[in-house]
Amino acid sequence: MSGSTVPTRATPTRGPAKPLPYVVAGILLAAAIVLPLVPQLYSFDKPRLGGMPFFYWYQLVWVPISAALSGSAYWLVTKEDRRRREVVRGGSPGVGGSYDTSADGSTAAGKHAASSDDRTDEGGEKR
Repeated sequence: MSGSTVPTRATPTRGPAKPLPYVVAGILLAAAIVLPLVPQLYSFDKPRLGGMPFFYWYQLVWVPISAALSGSAYWLVTKEDRRRREVVRGGSPGVGGSYDTSADGSTAAGKHAASSDDRTDEGGEKR
């Protein structure tokens, strides 16, 4: 492995973070948690929906809303994490989804697979 750097514990795996996606994700999660817990918002009998009092169906409506808010927060955070990892890798995903493409068109994964065939044991002989 001459010429390549071996990652250590000090090697960064992510670039600098942008705080906005994390703040928005926190607000979405806070809304999904706090709003269903405020009884002043739903302690009413009417309007009824299918004979069910408001305070029951209000809580049930929050189930899919909370799922959507949680999913949106997850999407924001993972998108930001992917962006931060790309910054460290020094590239952006190509058409096929591979990140590191060399001048000859081979990807880092292809180079790794090819180099695994060229392994040698302790005595210097090929496996």
